[in-house]
Amino acid sequence: MKIVACEVWPVTLTLEEPFTIAYSTTEQVVNYFIHIDTDAGISGFGCSAYDEEVTGENEYTVGRALNDVAVPLLVGEDPLCYADILSRLHRQLPTQPTAMASVDMALLDILGKKADLPLYRLLGGSRTSVRSSITIGIQPVVAVVEKARKWVGKGYTALKIKGGVSVDEDIEKLHKIREAVGREVQIYFDANQGYSEEDALLCIRTLHVVGAEFIEQPCAKRDLAAFARLRVLSGGSLRIMADEAVLGPEDAIKIIQAGGADMYNIKLAKTGGIWRAMKLDAVAAAVGARTMVGCMDEAGLGIAAGLHMALSSPNVEYADLDGHVEFIDDPTYDAVRIVDGRVYPNDAPGLGFSL
Repeated sequence: MKIVACEVWPVTLTLEEPFTIAYSTTEQVVNYFIHIDTDAGISGFGCSAYDEEVTGENEYTVGRALNDVAVPLLVGEDPLCYADILSRLHRQLPTQPTAMASVDMALLDILGKKADLPLYRLLGGSRTSVRSSITIGIQPVVAVVEKARKWVGKGYTALKIKGGVSVDEDIEKLHKIREAVGREVQIYFDANQGYSEEDALLCIRTLHVVGAEFIEQPCAKRDLAAFARLRVLSGGSLRIMADEAVLGPEDAIKIIQAGGADMYNIKLAKTGGIWRAMKLDAVAAAVGARTMVGCMDEAGLGIAAGLHMALSSPNVEYADLDGHVEFIDDPTYDAVRIVDGRVYPNDAPGLGFSL
């Protein structure tokens, strides 16, 4: 089998309402899609959803990387030799994992279609769905509590709360959310690097009281030892997860050498796709750390790819695969199904969706 053609194009996606986290507010995003055709009549699809704060990539760098580097490399290659292709692509795009991610998705989509199996089955997965959190951005306390009630009313049993701007307001939100939704709903908290160490400790104490699952990236991403310091200072009362500090498996090793985080957030746009995400997951598992598969503001196709990776690994404990939920114009929205807060793949070969 040989790759005979590739098509790359950008799609602008619009959110129902602006979404705010500690370092940005988003109303629209651009995802790049790739379509790879083979001489066997099998096609693969992928998408790239960038976050410039996290990987340094933007709409223009992703487009150039795909059109000027990835496409020339792909044409004429055997897509089933994906490990070799992705190794060479990573050497050419070492600092552009988001661009690489869409190529990875499309190649593994072809692999699954060739094998006539959903990708997660081909990768050894036994689960058929995963509980996902739904994320609530930074808003006034009353609005956040109302959104928490709304999402729980729609069947979600896990809420991811964004904060990191005002620890006092975050503490108030967390108490009121727990009061509003009861003890059965899981709470995750993401500070997106917004806290000082002192504020992080205050929030960790509150999260422990309200029975939250973990705190994500409380302090600056370059402070790799902060995770271990906070664990000691808080007495290990709450698991602390690395996100912006960890892109690929190499970063996980650096954090481990600095004392380690309790958990690691895997996002395909950070790792460079499923192939390297599995490597990151293996590094975490080797030191007894669990992982969560998260997402950027990305189309349903990207969510599907993250889902297949999450289902493939028993080390993935949590999922935050909601990046497409509030888009009003996503052409791949139906690449996954969400029922009562659980995300299901389409039971079709590969990623289960074709454009």
